[in-house]
Amino acid sequence: MDFKTAQQKAQQLRDTLNYHIHKYYVENTNEISDYDYDMMMRELQEIETLYPVLLTADSPTHRVGGSAEGQFEEVRHAVRMESLQDAFSEEEIRDFDRRVKEVCPDAQYVVEPKIDGLSVSLEYRDGVFTIGSTRGDGDVGENVTANLRTVRSIPLKIKKDLPLIEVRGEVFMSRETFSKLAEQQDLNGEKPFKNPRNAAAGSLRQKKPEITAQRQLDIFCFNIQQVDGQEITSHKQSLDFIKELGFRTVPFYTLFDNIDDVLGEIRRIGSVRDSLPFDIDGAVVKVNDFAHREMLGSTAKFPRWAAAFKYPPEEKETTLIDVEVNVGRTGVLTPTGVFEPVILAGTTVSRATLHNEDFINEKQLGIGDRCIISKAGDIIPEVVRVVKHAENSSVYKLPDVCPSCGSKTVREEGEAAVRCINPECPAQLLRNLIHFCSRDAMDIEGMGEAVLETFVEKGLIKTTPDIFTLKREDIAVIDRMGEKSADNLIAAAEKSKQNDLYKLVYALGIRHIGQKAAKLLCDKFGDMDSIMNATAEEIASIDGFGSIMAESVYEFMLREGTRDIIAKLKELGLNMKSLREVKDKRFEGMTFVLTGTLSKFTRNEASAIIEEFGGKTASSVSKKTTCVLAGEDAGSKLRKANELGIRVISEDEFAEMIG
Repeated sequence: MDFKTAQQKAQQLRDTLNYHIHKYYVENTNEISDYDYDMMMRELQEIETLYPVLLTADSPTHRVGGSAEGQFEEVRHAVRMESLQDAFSEEEIRDFDRRVKEVCPDAQYVVEPKIDGLSVSLEYRDGVFTIGSTRGDGDVGENVTANLRTVRSIPLKIKKDLPLIEVRGEVFMSRETFSKLAEQQDLNGEKPFKNPRNAAAGSLRQKKPEITAQRQLDIFCFNIQQVDGQEITSHKQSLDFIKELGFRTVPFYTLFDNIDDVLGEIRRIGSVRDSLPFDIDGAVVKVNDFAHREMLGSTAKFPRWAAAFKYPPEEKETTLIDVEVNVGRTGVLTPTGVFEPVILAGTTVSRATLHNEDFINEKQLGIGDRCIISKAGDIIPEVVRVVKHAENSSVYKLPDVCPSCGSKTVREEGEAAVRCINPECPAQLLRNLIHFCSRDAMDIEGMGEAVLETFVEKGLIKTTPDIFTLKREDIAVIDRMGEKSADNLIAAAEKSKQNDLYKLVYALGIRHIGQKAAKLLCDKFGDMDSIMNATAEEIASIDGFGSIMAESVYEFMLREGTRDIIAKLKELGLNMKSLREVKDKRFEGMTFVLTGTLSKFTRNEASAIIEEFGGKTASSVSKKTTCVLAGEDAGSKLRKANELGIRVISEDEFAEMIG
């Protein structure tokens, strides 16, 4: 490769890798397989080795991992959290062994599985857990102590009151937990995480620890970063020691004297990885003796005393027989390929996700084509590429009508998904019911997911209005229900009929319309009939609405299915008028942002008061913000307000403003 070609290729690889690094470490998502990422990184390393002048300061080959994100405080690691050099063949592991043995002829190795999760540091002082942080870039991470405290396998107090010990571990999500979470996200209309690693990273970096707690994260610890009050001389001794202290260590780790046995263990781990309840993406080989590690040292990027063997993704060739299209609970049409069965990663595979129309077009995929499919780190197999098109095959097109209800499908600008937007579509019924009854919507107490699912299965609810026609005798005969439960549910549904109109508008599940937008709609038009008859231009004139939101409301209200539902709800006695009154207009034209912990008001109370005086609230600070109401421990929003010169008030000042 000549210098000019190498220069262009290096820049292209740097840009592509930095893009995927941001996606992986900051946004907790990935668009390419780990294997493809590793191959690009290796290619860039080879170019920089061939032409050292092309090694730039921003090259991803300098980086250990992600960077600390602004929503958490920074933590500077006392001991650098290094990443490992990857090996992709047994010969590369033998090369690693030769380099080690040149310096330490009698070196031994510990081999352990490489858990596919998020690396963290756990710091204990006098035996008590004090600080937990992410790896970040290796030198500076994020303080996620509150979230790590929710991980039940992390001891809050260890079994020995050491002055200081810092342990490194990998936070992960089990495959079973991930499957349940993905199902729940689909039910709630959320975009599911792609794999357990992304789910673990996204869950650990939540702003609210209670959300992290719900995600049932786990951890395996695999290293002592620093320790006072205990002499440790080897890696295996350190793992045995932290296990005694109460940490959950990597599930198996074995000491070996020679490289042939090391390679045998790598093969064994590879043979059982598909049967493990958690994901691994390789096996780690570490020099056992710490004195040997000291002699070997580290490069600017990696320790010389360890290597990570990465298992290649298994791929098989097969034929696409058919495409099945399912309608999710959010109305998204999801294509699934049906293939000639093949054995892949230890299991028989006959189906693989085709994601969306863009994916199919990118692969130029048609029925009858010969394809390569892979399970490269994800739970669900997917198509890698087409190797041969069938004679007279054409690229598959998603249907123009919903397979469930026959309504015309739409694809909104900027979205990859083709969607059914019929509110009466049977495939979306349960998700719509759960949203309709939720606290922020109609707030029908007792009508949770499990109860609604039972009612749908029993045929008691077939459309949303059926919630208000449930009969006592039909509910009472259901297992674990009874007459009292039936009376309570019916009473809760009856009570909700008197809700303010904005709660009903929000409950209808109009795309792009949250609770605040529903309030603005109702404030503008006053009653349901006026909203239904409003033009898109009239709706777009609302301060805070854009053209997409306005078109969404207008088109939703035009549909025959929507009008049928609203007519039935009106007949059943649901309130169709706005009950919100503006006391005066002292806050008219003002936008408030609430941040920190409020002691005199709840956030909902403060927001309601602001709206009663003609103002509105927003979730983020911008140049359009009039005022920031700051409580205790206010963070990034307060900083941004100060940077922009926006007025900041305390609760006492707010109390004076509202009299």
